[in-house]
Amino acid sequence: MQEQEIGEVSNYFAHVNVAAIKLSAPLKIGDTILIKGGENEFTQIVESMQINRKNVERANAGDEIGILVKEKVRKGYKVFKV
Repeated sequence: MQEQEIGEVSNYFAHVNVAAIKLSAPLKIGDTILIKGGENEFTQIVESMQINRKNVERANAGDEIGILVKEKVRKGYKVFKV
């Protein structure tokens, strides 16, 4: 599995299961991501994402996005595109 680091979790909102991710590479709806940190590691497909509470189809390096995540994450977890 070829993986490319594309960002890092900058915040997590447990009450809505949303991770804020600071991107270092582009990401779009439909991409598969891998989130790694501590003893946690899981993959999921990006089904929706937001920038400043507005739905977007794609985001670029430097953007901070919010996405629903299926597991709890923490600040500093690495995000990869697979």
